[in-house]
Amino acid sequence: MHPILLTEPGVELAPSELILNPDGSVYHLAMRPEHLGDLIFVVGDPGRVARISAHFEKIDHQGQNREFVAHTGTYHGTRITALATGIGTDNIDIVLGELDALVNIDLEKRTPKKEHKALTIVRMGTCGALQEDVPVDEFVVSHSGLGLDNVLHYYAHEQTDAELRILQDFLQHTEWPDNLPLPYLATGDEQLVARLGNGNHVGLTATAGGFYGPQGRQLRAIPSVGGLNEAFTSFRHEDLRLLNFEMETSALYGLSGLLGHRACTICTVVANRLRKEYSKDHNTAIDRMIGQVLERLVG
Repeated sequence: MHPILLTEPGVELAPSELILNPDGSVYHLAMRPEHLGDLIFVVGDPGRVARISAHFEKIDHQGQNREFVAHTGTYHGTRITALATGIGTDNIDIVLGELDALVNIDLEKRTPKKEHKALTIVRMGTCGALQEDVPVDEFVVSHSGLGLDNVLHYYAHEQTDAELRILQDFLQHTEWPDNLPLPYLATGDEQLVARLGNGNHVGLTATAGGFYGPQGRQLRAIPSVGGLNEAFTSFRHEDLRLLNFEMETSALYGLSGLLGHRACTICTVVANRLRKEYSKDHNTAIDRMIGQVLERLVG
């Protein structure tokens, strides 16, 4: 995914658009540029931040504003930020916008910088498997995020030819219902996907706009379209399958593509939707995922 147009360097951003706190930190994350590490791990659960930073040799920044918890420290010589985003693509919109502002906007002058800095952002999350052969407690690395949300529709973007081919195959296969938002597709960073995907499951990830009806769950309220999960499971594009459901990756990949950052998602499978199984010890599996990511990206 690529931007059609970005705000030019030198354009002053109004206080109502770039909102800063009295200490100069960005509005929601409550972070200043010096608080940000060279490698950023984003997680949905605020409690997972401390499980990552427990590996750091030193922590030099801790902050919290609303659900956005941040710990920045050093691990094997690399300065890392672990950041909780909360749940959903709407929160990813906030997080990516403000992370980018920290490195690519002069916050004092309120103008985009001439020189661009690319961030490396890895999401460590949880997910539900859409394939019977993807067991609970194993890991899925997202080649691309299939956006069932609507965040990227509000940004001027164009998809790559490869993304459009996958998307068109998906729309045709599912006979996509007119009453649902039009999906989009955003691809992760090729090198990060290859490095984290080695020995793990790699495929397409469906990013839903909710946890229950949008993922085909039925409690009392009944989903408006039946059979979507079955269509997701049976979808194939060349050697790619739709492996899992989660709630953040499409916006993470899409906005990273627009803003020039490197992004990848790895998720622990906590539920298998076909087997009707839920992990009996997902916390141990999540800790194993954290250790694997640290070893592969930092060593």
